[in-house]
Amino acid sequence: MQKDGDRSKVFTRRVVLLAGGKALLFTLLGGRMYFLQVMEAEKYRTLAEENRINMQLISPPRGPIVDRHGIPLAVNRQNFRAQVIAERTKDLEQTLDTFGTLVPLTDYDRQRVIKEIKRRRSFVPVTVRENLTWEQMATIQVNIPDLPGVTIDEGLTRDYPYADLASHLLGYVAAVSEEDIDAGDDPLLQLPDFRIGKAGIEKVYDLPLRGTSGAKQVEVNAVGRRIRELRREDGEPGHEVQLTLDMRLQDYASRRLGDDSAACVVMDVHTGELLAMASMPAYDPNAFARGLSNKEWGELANNPRAPLRNKALAGQYAPGSTFKMVVALAALESGIVNAEQTVYCPGHLRLGNHRFHCWKRWGHGHMNMTSAIEQSCDVYFYEVSRRIGIERIADMATRMGLGAPLDIELPGEASGLIPTKAWKSATLGQPWVQGETLVASIGQGYVLATPLQLAVMTARIANDGLAVRPTLSRQAIVDGQLVEQPTPAFESLGISSSAMAAVKHAMWRVVNGNRGTARGAAIDVDGATMAGKTGTSQVRRITMQERQAGVRKNEDLPWKFRDHALFVCYAPSEAPRYAISVIVEHAGGGSRFAAPIAHDVMMETLRLDPSRRRAPEDVAAIQERPPETPAERATRTGGSAVASVEGGTDGGTDGGTPPGGTGE
Repeated sequence: MQKDGDRSKVFTRRVVLLAGGKALLFTLLGGRMYFLQVMEAEKYRTLAEENRINMQLISPPRGPIVDRHGIPLAVNRQNFRAQVIAERTKDLEQTLDTFGTLVPLTDYDRQRVIKEIKRRRSFVPVTVRENLTWEQMATIQVNIPDLPGVTIDEGLTRDYPYADLASHLLGYVAAVSEEDIDAGDDPLLQLPDFRIGKAGIEKVYDLPLRGTSGAKQVEVNAVGRRIRELRREDGEPGHEVQLTLDMRLQDYASRRLGDDSAACVVMDVHTGELLAMASMPAYDPNAFARGLSNKEWGELANNPRAPLRNKALAGQYAPGSTFKMVVALAALESGIVNAEQTVYCPGHLRLGNHRFHCWKRWGHGHMNMTSAIEQSCDVYFYEVSRRIGIERIADMATRMGLGAPLDIELPGEASGLIPTKAWKSATLGQPWVQGETLVASIGQGYVLATPLQLAVMTARIANDGLAVRPTLSRQAIVDGQLVEQPTPAFESLGISSSAMAAVKHAMWRVVNGNRGTARGAAIDVDGATMAGKTGTSQVRRITMQERQAGVRKNEDLPWKFRDHALFVCYAPSEAPRYAISVIVEHAGGGSRFAAPIAHDVMMETLRLDPSRRRAPEDVAAIQERPPETPAERATRTGGSAVASVEGGTDGGTDGGTPPGGTGE
């Protein structure tokens, strides 16, 4: 009996211990549940809500880019995309086959879709084709019953209505790269279909053009499937950017350059506004917006005429005889030479053991400054440069806007080159020799300039020595905000009015004189005339053997060995308003190839000038008239279709001196 009592006590004690343990355990569980459900309720309610509701960014519409008259140059176009959801189709291959019979689908696109579907969840849509036309979208919608899993999504894509006619200025947008994400903190960069500016104005004004993002709340289930949209807040569209460009003139200048590898700049000589800045051939920025194929990129990158390069801004060329105005101004300002002093040109100038030739083999005879510029006599400028030296020439060239970037709004501007004794010593470790001064005086040797710089040089001459600077936008970014550009006030270059008047008169004779190298490009619009200067830039040295054999015709040489043709001008001569520079790569003489282009562009510029009043019917008649052909111009002027100065081209050769630079 005693043993039974002891066992009962032991059993009772164990029961108590077990009961106490269970009570403690339930107490702990209750306390934990109280802590989680009461004390931490708000925290876990928030976490659960975040798992149920996704916040998604909404990319805002990109701001438009317009010209000076509000003509849209870069806008947003409706973009239809065909997407497929894998879980809604039983046979993806069959769906893609059927899709391909309705809308072209490449093997690359098929493989891309299949690869993306394998990487993503079955309910996530994958883009099959984007940038569908309205007809393609309608065809797919009509055949949706035969395309299980296919849906149409609508969005916006960047569109450039003028395609390649302003591509180097506008630039393009493209997908965000990893480098862009690392460099910026904008959450929009994380969106898979977001595009940012990669070149041109699109890049410079990318942040104002982007706008600010919106957001939407989307309810999802445990595996991330979208159930419904709860709330949406649209962002602010990007700001509009207005350029100084006149798209009518830009269109005309680009088409006038045609298939040539060439550039043309039109500039207001008083405000610096660029009305046109054409570089041809060009590229279609719409291709970059949609995404270039490897083949398309290869064709652009390997094209010898460099369609990706903005020749007006980044092309560096020996300016040839267009540089002679700089030498003339330097000579007049030095006081060593005056405009009436003459130099005899027998066709060459001897310096030491070298002969420096004029383009006219038998020479021009006695030349003063006006006749030397009018007929582009090289020997005159050889002698003048020998007297004044390279430093005076370099100083004047710098004052005229050459040899340094002009800080225009576009990226990729080349600086050009104005050589000096110090530059050669520091760069090449060699002393300057006098023969290089002679070569530089006719815009050859080391001298390099961009077409934009040549337009600025011409504008500074036309406005009597104001340091006008070029601008392409009517707005500027100040402290991250887009503000209107202030009215510019340009300082004087400090060049005497008499020196400017002498050079301007000589430029007028180039176009309007009886022996001017560009007399075939003369204009007369309501009494307004044009002043200018031709130039021919060598890209290789002409040997003495070639000179004696008469090997000089550009058409007999391979394209890349032909001279560059240049022309600069301003009009109206009586009250200058517009300056133009033209370069045609590997074309030949400036009077023959560049001057006619500048003539036509200047005529169009004056036609579009808002200060010239016409009756509405006259404007309509002019707009409907096609551009004047060389033959028609020859009939009107009573000359030949192509101006040729005494059988030769403008611009000197350097004999045994270093060849001129080309910037290639």
